[in-house]
Formats: sequence, C-alpha cells, structure tokens
Amino acid sequence: MAFFIVAILLGLLSVSQPGDQSSSVAHFSRILEHLRRAVLLILRLCMAARGVNYTFMREAMHAPPVTYYDYIVIGGGTAGCPLAATLSRRYRVLLLERGGSPYDDDRVLNMAHFSDVLSDTSASSPSQRFVSEDGVINSRPRVLGGGSCLNAGFFTRAGAGYTRAVGWDAREVLSAYRWVEDVVAFQPELGPWQAAVRRGLLETGVVPDNGFTFDHIPGTKVGGSIFDPDGRRHTAADLLQYARPEGIDVLLRARVARILFSYKGTKPVARGVVYRDSLGMVHVAYLNQGDANEIILSAGALGSPQLLMLSGVGPSDHLRSFGLDVVVDNPGVGQGMSDNPMNAIYVPSPSPVEVSLIQVVGITRFGSYIEGASGSDWTTRTASSSGDGARQARVFGMFSPQTGQLPTVPPKQRTPEAIARAVEAMSRVPDAALRGGFILEKVLGPQSTGSLALRNLDPDDNPIVQFNYFAHPDDLRRCVAGIEAIERVIRSRSFSRFAYPNFAFPAMLNVTAEFPANLMRVRGGSDPAALERFCRDTVMTIWHYHGGCQVGRVVDRDYRVLGIDALRVIDGSTFNASPGTNPQATVMMLGRYMGVKIEKERTLIEGGARKL
Repeated sequence: MAFFIVAILLGLLSVSQPGDQSSSVAHFSRILEHLRRAVLLILRLCMAARGVNYTFMREAMHAPPVTYYDYIVIGGGTAGCPLAATLSRRYRVLLLERGGSPYDDDRVLNMAHFSDVLSDTSASSPSQRFVSEDGVINSRPRVLGGGSCLNAGFFTRAGAGYTRAVGWDAREVLSAYRWVEDVVAFQPELGPWQAAVRRGLLETGVVPDNGFTFDHIPGTKVGGSIFDPDGRRHTAADLLQYARPEGIDVLLRARVARILFSYKGTKPVARGVVYRDSLGMVHVAYLNQGDANEIILSAGALGSPQLLMLSGVGPSDHLRSFGLDVVVDNPGVGQGMSDNPMNAIYVPSPSPVEVSLIQVVGITRFGSYIEGASGSDWTTRTASSSGDGARQARVFGMFSPQTGQLPTVPPKQRTPEAIARAVEAMSRVPDAALRGGFILEKVLGPQSTGSLALRNLDPDDNPIVQFNYFAHPDDLRRCVAGIEAIERVIRSRSFSRFAYPNFAFPAMLNVTAEFPANLMRVRGGSDPAALERFCRDTVMTIWHYHGGCQVGRVVDRDYRVLGIDALRVIDGSTFNASPGTNPQATVMMLGRYMGVKIEKERTLIEGGARKL
C-alpha cells in the first residue's frame, strides 16, 4: 500500500508546472486532496475485500445486565451510525440497534439482490414491512445501517434553501457531507437507458445540464450512488470505521423498550434505557454522572415517535388509553407524518434495457422529480414452494408485488390475496413481454401530512401510520405535471431508441395500471381527471417517509426534546419536508453534523467550567 501511495504522489508531482508561490500552494493542496482520496479508496477496497468485523460490535445477549455511558444512541441507522462514530472520539458511547449486521447478509450488500431484501417478510429480515392506513405497502429497516441497507442507493445533498431554512451552518454542513461521501458515495457509470432518460429530460426543457454532482440544483443531473462500480452497497454502518474502538460499544438485536427518567425539581431528565436481547433478557444502560451526558433517539420516523410515546412522552389521552404514565404531555409527537408519493410509468422497449437503480434525476421547477429506474434484467425468477411442488416466481425489482410495490390495484385493495394473484399472474408473463424500464416521478415536499399512533405496547410492532397521500391539492397537481413530463421524455427524439413509435401514451398508462393483471383502466392520457385518478390509484412509496418528532413541535432547533433534559432526537423524524430528491445523504450528514456540534458545545462548556 505504501508503494502505491508514493507512486500516486510522484505521478502528481511529475505534472506540476512552475509558477508563483500561490499557485504552488494551490497545486500542493490538490496533491494532498488526491492523496487523501487515494488512501480512502484503498481503505474502502480493503474493507470490501475482507468484510467488516468491528471489534466493538457484538450481540446484545453478551452485554452485562447494567452498564454506564456518556451517550446512549438508540438506533444504529442512517443517522445513528455517523453520530455515534463522531461522539466516540472523545466520549464513551453505546449504540443500540434492534437488527443484525449488514455484513452478515450478502443480499444487503449486493445490488443484484436489492429486491430480495425488501420482499423478505420473515421475522429476521433486515426489512420490516408495514402497511399504512392509506393502504400503501412500505418497509422500515431492521439492520445496522438502517435505510441505507434497503434503499435504491441514490445519493444527493439537500438544496441550499433547505439548509438555510432549518438553520444549519452551511460550512459545517459541507464538511459533514464530505466526511460521509469519502466513505459511501460513488459516481455511477450511465448505461444507454439512463443516458437516454437524461437526454430526454434536457430535450424537453428540464435544464440546465448539471452533469454529475451531489448538489441539489434545478435541471438535469447525474447523482451519486452508494453502490460502487462492482455493485457493492456501502451503508451508514461503514461510517463506523471512523469510530474510536475504545470509545464505543455497538450492540445488535438490542430492542429498546423505553427510556428511563429521573427528575430535577419538576423537570424530567433522561437517565437510561431498558432493552431486551434476542433471548428476551432485560438489560439497563444508564448515563454516567454529568449534566452534559445524553440519550439520543435515532430510531427513524417510525421508531423515534413510537419510543417517545412508549416512554410517556406524547399526547396524554392517547398514552393513558394504553395505561402509560405521562411524563410530558406533547400532542405534537406522531404528528406531521409524510411520505413522498411516487408514481411510475412502465415503458415497453424495442431495445434491451440495462440493469440500473436511480442514477439520473430531473429536478423540475414545478415541484416534481423525474427519474429512470431499472430495466428488464431485473425480471429474475426465484424458487418458491406451494402445495403442488416447487415453482418459479418472478421478482420485478422495485416494481414488484413481492416488494409491496403493487400499482395494479388501488392502495386500499392491496391485500395479501391481491399480491398473491399478482405474483401468480406475473409468473406466467413471457420474458419477451417484460423488456422495458420504468420512469418515475415523485412529489417535492410533500405538503400532505398524517399522523402516527401506538398500536400496542410492543416496541417491535409497527405503529399505526397514515400519510394522507394527495390530501393537499398541490401534491396532486405536481403528480399530474410529473406524469405529463414523463410523456414528453418518452416522446422525445433522444428517447426514441427505447420507445415504440406507435405506442400511444394512454396505452402506456394502461400497461402500467394493468401490469400484470387487468384490474384498472386509464383512458385519455391528456385528461387531467384521468391523470389525477392514475396518481391516486397507482401511488407507491419510495421510502422517504419522515416527521413525527418535528422541530418546533417535539424538539427545538438543536434537536433537544421539549420539556425534557438530556434527551434529543436526531434523525429524519425531525424533518418537515424531505431534503433534496433523496434524504439518505442528508440524514447521514445530520448525524455527523450534530455529533461535531455537540462535541464543540460540550468542549466550550467544560472549558468554561474549568476556568471558574
């Protein structure tokens, strides 16, 4: 490795040009930056080659009954991993994750098995299925690394306006993004289908051409991916390589039941957590003595409000209906739940379509994002058993009944029986009929909101969630505009290689709505009423749900829970809107950003106390 690094350095020096001192300094800075990235690349390749075996990670069953830490982070997900890694540099941190390790499941790390994880509904699956009250089938993560272990991998930052609106420091935000990107973000290589989507967007006016960038800029761009060139997924769990091993314990299959409180006068103070291991044994972790020590909830948009309620923080009437003691009456807990609605058009193609996840995005000025998704090679067949012996079931990637993406029937009708019928119908469709790909649109924001409530007292069970898709008329208007934009892309000259010339767009909508079963029809693609119905009846999730612990309602601008000391929530549950076109980069950034901020603020406070 040392020889390789020296060779890179000598190569960079050999192309240096004479000039003034400032240019020499700038050139040397570029050399150092290239060298730093080369070292990180080597480290990433080494990690991928040997697998990951963190010395500080173990099963919760091996933890002592009682432990003490400076920080307890609940949820080893997209925010929890970078947050815990950062705080571990100077403090003792416990990271509690209810799922297992992504490094023990090859399906998680391999892009080719993306849909296999989402379609696994077993109790040990990294993906826990839930169905919202809207009838839309969704998934929540149950694995170290959180949603970054399940999603389609698109990596993009939030826009500058979003950063200003939430009050983050722009310089620190950029530094945190880069810290994340050095480990998990890659530039994808576009195949013909993705390139045609990109050209079609530009031709139809989604301009300018912003090339490859992590930035959120109106126009068309190629975004980053957490899948490397070999199709290997890099997750938030990889960010734990930044952790100080002596400063952190990561416990797997640690199911937190509730947060414990003491009181300072009449004000509650978070004191510890109760959790169970995979054998059902109870453990308690307490905070060490010291006013600066904290418990931080990073359990996600479903888990964080759910755990607050189970711990006595939430709407008092709702908590009392379950026999829970009320610690703080806060009716905002569980409110403001949103999920960006997504609708997709299946495009039959005369040409083969390459395998790809989300790579190109058109960021429109009317509030809809247009993206191209995978092609026909996702039509893999997996063995399944039935009463009449083994048979083959087709799995069609993101847009498959096995993964819960079933636009063939309206949301409320997506029952297990409907899914079974769709799986059976799909298994009989000839491979030649499935050559094509999807172009999808998803709505900015969104402005429609819903709520979350307890279903029972089991922290591992799904709460009751309603997102109220398209309740706000602006969301429906944006969906219609997005579908119309997709039609323009499909009809563009740039996309002609992948579109049948005589295949009318209304027929394409019908193919999407009827695929693989004829249960719904859409007539007249230019009819706004028909498109509105298409939006409502084919709505799916793109796993961007957020809210439940929003800033101003549940936490302050530093993510401290209102009315309670030593307790914060740092994850996507605090968002009022989904950042950028995909939240995962920003959620990872937030974990790092707040870890650095907490560390700096604590250093200042402790320094001032020593001077006194």
